[in-house]
Amino acid sequence: MGLMTKILGGGQSRSAEDYVELDLDDVSEHAGEATMQVHVAEVDGQASSIAIKDAVYDGDIVIADITRLRTKDSTVEHIVDELRQVAQEVDGDIVQKGDDQIIVTPTGVRVGREKLGR
Repeated sequence: MGLMTKILGGGQSRSAEDYVELDLDDVSEHAGEATMQVHVAEVDGQASSIAIKDAVYDGDIVIADITRLRTKDSTVEHIVDELRQVAQEVDGDIVQKGDDQIIVTPTGVRVGREKLGR
């Protein structure tokens, strides 16, 4: 099981309460305002893709759980095509990790295709 699968719970639904904020007081003294965020999204239909597209257009990274869309129907293909178009428009990147996650990045951010630690 990969790190992201462990973090995202292996396809289980998560809420804001499932995430624990770690104390970063020592780090934040030396860091500036964040210019980019990483969002976790759960895609359960066409409307979900709008928030993902907005985040990528705003310069953020989105890790989208597509577990609820595993079936190979036209909705899945349409959403993936829309997200692929957004990544292309902003000169970002898009990858699918397994059957349950898509990572979409904004301008200038590429997703490595090789696993770390090997």
